[in-house]
Amino acid sequence: MRKVKQAAAVPAAVMGHKPLKRRLLSNWQLYAMLLIPVVITIIYKYIPMYGIQIAFRDYKANLGMSGSEWVGLEWFERFFSSPNCVRMIKNTVLLSLYSLLWSFPIPIILALMINQLRFQKLKRIVQTVLYAPHFISIMVVCGMIRIFLSPSGGLINLLLGTSIDFLTEASAFRTIYIASGIWQDAGWGMIVYMATLSNIDTAHYEAAKIDGASVFQRIRYIDIPELIPTIVLMLIMSAGNLMNVGFEKVWLLQTDLNKAASDVIAVYVYQQGIENAKYSYSTAVGLFNTVVNIVLLIIVNKICSKLSDDVSFV
Repeated sequence: MRKVKQAAAVPAAVMGHKPLKRRLLSNWQLYAMLLIPVVITIIYKYIPMYGIQIAFRDYKANLGMSGSEWVGLEWFERFFSSPNCVRMIKNTVLLSLYSLLWSFPIPIILALMINQLRFQKLKRIVQTVLYAPHFISIMVVCGMIRIFLSPSGGLINLLLGTSIDFLTEASAFRTIYIASGIWQDAGWGMIVYMATLSNIDTAHYEAAKIDGASVFQRIRYIDIPELIPTIVLMLIMSAGNLMNVGFEKVWLLQTDLNKAASDVIAVYVYQQGIENAKYSYSTAVGLFNTVVNIVLLIIVNKICSKLSDDVSFV
């Protein structure tokens, strides 16, 4: 019997060490499907990285990339010595950090609440109502915000009995930005957690009910442990975009009176690169923003990897 098992194990070992060429030929359909996204990623993500050198040159369109003078870190020094540098970095970090702190838990809470609904039809209706705002364009959302916050006839001022122009208040800008973001994207972010909860075996809930577990105990000991790997993954992905404040919304809601809170790096890059045609300078600022994002992503990933032994993404 032992000889039979050893004989059966030999082909398996041989199959596991097949030459690369044979593995490619036997699974060429899978590799062909994989080739499509790889090629697209190389074309649209890696090849354009050649243009990063603009940040280190005094780029002139008539001279081209190679003909422009190499200036090293001059544009980075100019950015860090500009009077608004500290304010822009501060506004970008605070706006992103507050958005993460307030927006990140909401989809999790919504998913846990909706998962407790017994009627499937009601559950589908609630899900549709919550994630429908995600499909509204930023332009329309900003128009709605301006209408609701209008000092003359705006819904918020009518409810409060005031006539305040909130968009001219720098202290109110972050609240407006974060609250509108939660309303628009919380329902869409909830879908990932709902998908995770739907994979939980119902036998766990039935056993918990038999043991007398309450709703909150079932959430604490069944739902939340199942959600932790997904939460860690979403947290890492969110941390990687910590410095990427939504440019469109900030640009559309920005006024001269709220710039103290709305002047962020993304808007500054647009103004310098598109409006003022300072291509090298704007590229340098954008590159600095990207490098900070990469560093934050690595730090958060290392922290999450230590907290969870079975989760590692780098």
